[in-house]
Amino acid sequence: MFRTALRNVLAHKARLLMTVLAVMLGVAFVSGTLVFTDTIGDAFKKSSAKSYENVSVAVKPGSPARSTDTAGQDERPRLTQRQLDTVRALPGAASATGSVSGFTAVADKNGKLIGNGWSTRGGNYSAGKDGTDARYALTDGRAPQKPDEVAIDGKTADRAELQVGDTVRMSVDGPVMHQTVTGVFDTDDGNVAAGGSLVLFDTASAQKLFAKPGQYDEIDVRAAPGTSQAMLKAEAEKALPKGTEIVTGQQLADEEATQISQAMSGLNTGLLVFAGIALFVGIFIIANTFTMLVAQRTKELALMRAVGASRRQVTRSVLIEAFVVGLTAAVVGLVTGIGIAVGMRSLLGTTGATMPDGPLIVGPGTVVASLVVGVAVTMLAAWLPARRASRIAPVAAMSSVHAPATTRSLVLRNTLGALLAGAGIALVLAGVSMGMDSGKLPLGAGGGLLLIGVFVLTPLLSRPVIAAAGPLLRPFGVTGKLARQNSVRNPRRTAATASALMIGLTLITGLTVIATSVQKGIDRIAADSIKADYTISMVNRGTDLSPEVAKTLAGLGTVTASSPMRDSWIELGGEDHAVTGVDPRSIARLVNLDFTSGSIAGLGGGTVVVDDKTAKDGGWKVGDTLPTVYDDHAKSTLRVGGIYHGNDMLKGVLVDTATLDPHLSKISDTQVMVKTADGTSAAAKDAIEKALGDNPAIKVQDKTDISNEAGGMISMMLNMLYGLLAMAVIVAVLGVINTLAMSVFERSHEIGMLRAIGLDRRDVKRMVRFESLLISLFGAVLGIGLGVFLGWAAGRLISGGMDTYTMVLPWDRIAIFLGGAAVVGVLAALWPARRAARLNMLSAIKAE
Repeated sequence: MFRTALRNVLAHKARLLMTVLAVMLGVAFVSGTLVFTDTIGDAFKKSSAKSYENVSVAVKPGSPARSTDTAGQDERPRLTQRQLDTVRALPGAASATGSVSGFTAVADKNGKLIGNGWSTRGGNYSAGKDGTDARYALTDGRAPQKPDEVAIDGKTADRAELQVGDTVRMSVDGPVMHQTVTGVFDTDDGNVAAGGSLVLFDTASAQKLFAKPGQYDEIDVRAAPGTSQAMLKAEAEKALPKGTEIVTGQQLADEEATQISQAMSGLNTGLLVFAGIALFVGIFIIANTFTMLVAQRTKELALMRAVGASRRQVTRSVLIEAFVVGLTAAVVGLVTGIGIAVGMRSLLGTTGATMPDGPLIVGPGTVVASLVVGVAVTMLAAWLPARRASRIAPVAAMSSVHAPATTRSLVLRNTLGALLAGAGIALVLAGVSMGMDSGKLPLGAGGGLLLIGVFVLTPLLSRPVIAAAGPLLRPFGVTGKLARQNSVRNPRRTAATASALMIGLTLITGLTVIATSVQKGIDRIAADSIKADYTISMVNRGTDLSPEVAKTLAGLGTVTASSPMRDSWIELGGEDHAVTGVDPRSIARLVNLDFTSGSIAGLGGGTVVVDDKTAKDGGWKVGDTLPTVYDDHAKSTLRVGGIYHGNDMLKGVLVDTATLDPHLSKISDTQVMVKTADGTSAAAKDAIEKALGDNPAIKVQDKTDISNEAGGMISMMLNMLYGLLAMAVIVAVLGVINTLAMSVFERSHEIGMLRAIGLDRRDVKRMVRFESLLISLFGAVLGIGLGVFLGWAAGRLISGGMDTYTMVLPWDRIAIFLGGAAVVGVLAALWPARRAARLNMLSAIKAE
C-alpha cells in the first residue's frame, strides 16, 4: 500500500501541483514570519544588551504621584546634582553619569523633519575625567560645550548630509534654534536604530531645555573592578532616599529584552493570523483535490478492496499521499519563507527604517513548526476524502462511479449549516447589543460560526444563486447553458472552490466597510467640532508647545482669533479632573460647542463649562459651586456656567487661562487654534509657518489635514491588511485553477462528444471560462454579503464610543471587488480552458 501511494503521487504530479503551491504559500508565510521576527528581535536584544555594557546600576526617580496620560502639567520627578554626587562617592563606584533627555526635532537641509516624530530625541553629553562620554563614541569633531553647539548621531548626519561645522535648525518645544554641529558620534540607541535621531547638548544646556538646572532623569553607575552589580545596588539603596528606583544593568537589559519579545510576539501573532487564514483557505483546495482524485480512482480503489485491501489500508494509502504532498510543500515553503524574511528585512531599509545588524535566525522551532503545519494541514484536509475512499464497496468496480450523496446526508448537512449560521447570527446580534467592552468576544465568535455555517450551506445556496445568473448567459446560447449546468453539477465541489474566495472577500469587505465608515466619522468630527481655520501642535503630539507660539500667532496680522489649549489637573468637588485652559474671548469663534444648558458666555473668571458626561458623573448642574484645589494646592471655588455635549475633539472641563495659569509650575500648550482673515489658503498657511520659523517640530493643520492624518493611518493599516489577505486570495485562485483543471480531466469524454457534435474549440474555451466566472462571482457575492453584515455589526460596537460613526457602504470598492473576482475567474480559467480546447476529439471520446 505504501508503494501504491507513492506511485499515485508520482502519477498525479500535475494534478497535485496546485495543492503543493497552496500549502507552500501558507507555510512560507508562517516560516517567513517566524524567521523575520526572530531575526529583528535578536538584533534589537543584542543592541540593547550592548547599550547597557557600561551600566552596572541605574538610578531613577520614583513614580509620579499622578498619571500624566491625560494632561501634561504634573511635574515629573527628577534626580538632583546632590544625588549624583552621592552616587559618585559610593564604595565600588568607578564612575557615575547623569542623563537628561527629551523630544528634539531636527530639520534636514530642505527644512523637513528627520526621522519619526516619536523617536527624535535630544540628550546630554556628559564628559568624564578623560573628557569623553562612554555612551557615545565620537567619530568626528568634538563634544558640544556651549548652548549653541550640538553633536548628532552618524546615521542622522548621513541622511541629512550634515557634517562638522554645519548649522542645523532644530526645536524642542516650539521656538527654532540654530545650532552648530561640533561632532558626530556612534550609538546603540534603539530609537536611532529604528529610524529616529539623537542630538546631544552639553549637560547645562540639556537641563535647561528638558528639565531644570541641576536635574537629571537617570544616573548610570559603572562598578569598579571586583564590585558586583548586586553589591553596588545595595550600597546605593543605603545612601539614597526611599522611593528612589534602583536597578542593576542586567535587570535593565532583561526588562528591555522582555519588552522586545512582547513586541515581537504581538507582530508574530498578527502575521500568523493571516498565515492561518491562508492555510485555512488552502484546506478547501486540498480537500477538493483529494476528493476528485479519489473519485477518479474509484475503480482502482474498489479493485484493491476486492483483492483484499482493508478499509484502514485504503485510508492509510490516501493519507500517505497527503503526507508526501504536505512534506514536499512544507520543505519548499520553509526555504521560500527564509527568502521572504530576507526580503522583508531588506525592504525595511528601502523604506527608511533601520535596524541593528545581526545574523539571520532560523531556529529549530521555526523548522519544526513549518514542517508540522504543512504536513498536519494537508493530512487533516485529506482525511475526509480518505475516509470516503475506504467506504467504496468492491462492487463499485463494475460501474466505476461513486455512489451519489444520499438525501439523508444532504438534509443532515443543510440542517447543521442552518443551525451554525443561525447561532452565528444570534451571537453577532447579541454582541452588538452588549456594547464595545463586552460585545467583542460574542461578535467574533458569532462571525466565525456564521462563516462556517454559510460554508456548510454553500452547496444548497449554489443552485439558486448561480441560476440567477442564467439570464445573463442566454445571449451565449448553448455555451452559456452548459457553463451554468457544469458549475452546479457537483454542488459540494463548487461550494468548496467558491468558499475559499468567499473567506478572503468577507474579511476584505468587512474591513473596508469599517475603515470607510470610521473615516467618515472622523471627517464629521472635524467638520462639526472645529470652527478654527488651523490648529498648531508639535509633530509628536506628546510634547507641549512653548507659550511663545501662542503669543507669536496672536500678534500675526492675518490672525483674527486664537486660543491656546492648555491642559492640567485640578480637584473639583473632591475628584481629580483633567481641565483645558482656553481664551474665553475667542474660543466660541474657534470651536462648536453644543450646549444642553447654560452657554459659552458663562466661561471666564471663576466660571467653567463642562461636558455632559463629566457633569452627569459628578451630579453637577448649571449654577453649582464646586470646591477647587489647584495643582499648586491652592484652594478656591469654581461655578458651573454651562454643560455641553462632549466629542472626540473636545471634552472635559474648560477654564479661563487667566484663572488657571497662576497655579501652573510651567505654562505650555498642547495646541493652539487660530482663525485667519481669509480662511484656509496656501498663503495663510505659509504665513503661519513662516511666522513660526518654518519649524520642523511644529505642524500646521486645517480640518482636512486633521481628517487626512487620522485617515492616512487607517488607509495605511487597511492597505497592509489588503496585502496580507492577498495571500488568501492567491490561494483561492489556485483552488479555482485546480478545480477546473481536474474537472476538465474528469469530463474528457463529455468534452470529446461535444466537439464531435459541433462545439468548436472557441466555444469549449468559453464554456470553461464562464464556469470559472460563475464560481468566482458566486464566492464573491457570498463574501461581500457576509463582509457587509459583519462590518455593520462591528460598526455598531464602534458607534458606542464614536458618536459621529455612520455606516458607509463603499460602493466603488465593492464594485472593484466584484470586478476583481470576475478577473480572477477569467485568469484562473486560462490554462484549464486551453487544455480543454486542445483535447484530441477521438482520444477524449474513448476516455473512460
